[in-house]
Amino acid sequence: MNSRFILLAVTFSSSFFLGAQDMKFRKPNQHELKKTLSPLQYKVTQEEATERAFDNEYWDNKKPGIYVDLVSGEPLFSSTHKYDSKTGWPSFFQPLEPEHLVSRDDYHFFTKRIELRSKLADSHLGHVFDDGPAPTGLRYCINSAALRFIPVEKLKEEGYERYLPLFAEKGGQGMTEQTKATFAGGCFWCMEKPFDEVDGVISTSVGYTGGQKQAPTYKEVSAGGTGHAEALEVMFDPSKITYEKLLDVFWHNVDPVAKDRQFCDVGNQYRSEIFYHNAEQKKLAEASRKAIEEAKNLKIATPISEAGEFYKAEEYHQEYYKKHPILYRVYRFNCGRDKRLEEFWGSKER
Repeated sequence: MNSRFILLAVTFSSSFFLGAQDMKFRKPNQHELKKTLSPLQYKVTQEEATERAFDNEYWDNKKPGIYVDLVSGEPLFSSTHKYDSKTGWPSFFQPLEPEHLVSRDDYHFFTKRIELRSKLADSHLGHVFDDGPAPTGLRYCINSAALRFIPVEKLKEEGYERYLPLFAEKGGQGMTEQTKATFAGGCFWCMEKPFDEVDGVISTSVGYTGGQKQAPTYKEVSAGGTGHAEALEVMFDPSKITYEKLLDVFWHNVDPVAKDRQFCDVGNQYRSEIFYHNAEQKKLAEASRKAIEEAKNLKIATPISEAGEFYKAEEYHQEYYKKHPILYRVYRFNCGRDKRLEEFWGSKER
């Protein structure tokens, strides 16, 4: 397939109304690149290497957001165009900004392929093939090491807010306080999976909130003393799921009578807590707590507080149950989490 056609075939992308050409990007010099990029990132972007399939950061990333050139920040792809190609690399059926891509013939491995590079940074990204899904029939097969992912909730903060309408059109995914919920329920590894499985939940992130120190680390929080709780931030589509339903998921995954602990994890950093983002969430949370107290005839220890700064935890904690399923199940069992939940709430698959 003609490489010029490949880049022009998708000019119906959102760039015509998002005005990405107005944004300013830069390519650092080689000295800066060698200091800031990891060895793999440098080899991929500067030396045209290829990372391993199924062993890279974004191949299975399902969160909403955009992918930008790691080196320059040029917007390249969107999660709305991402699909599972079964190849083990991030795959897209069209680019977000075609004018930010350059193609050239690649004759490595004794066959002709079409290489993709970013226009400004001239980073090697990957290749494009003509075996993709409709409507383009193309597969943009990209190295994770050449990309940086910016989740929807960070678009405005990082200067890419012009892309928010793209997600607002996809089921109300524009990020406002009405579509964010924050809960603490002990070990955040164990809180993420139940919410990820709920229809209407857009994305989840584990992190730290409710404390005094700015940008705490896992080591600091787990040691206690910062005031933070291990917590979960949930982005949800209110047209598909209500906040009341999220509260129900939360309650059925915590021991609400335990104070400053959850299961085998002891300390204020492992407390259960609901952090509300607006008056309506506060009202609903308080009503749900009262209903449980009346139904169980018990005093609930879970506090309800106004949400403050949420600090995303280190990447290795995100979706830990997917990355290390055996270790996750062993920890969960040894901590007695499911045994206590069944004892308090009754039998329920988790």
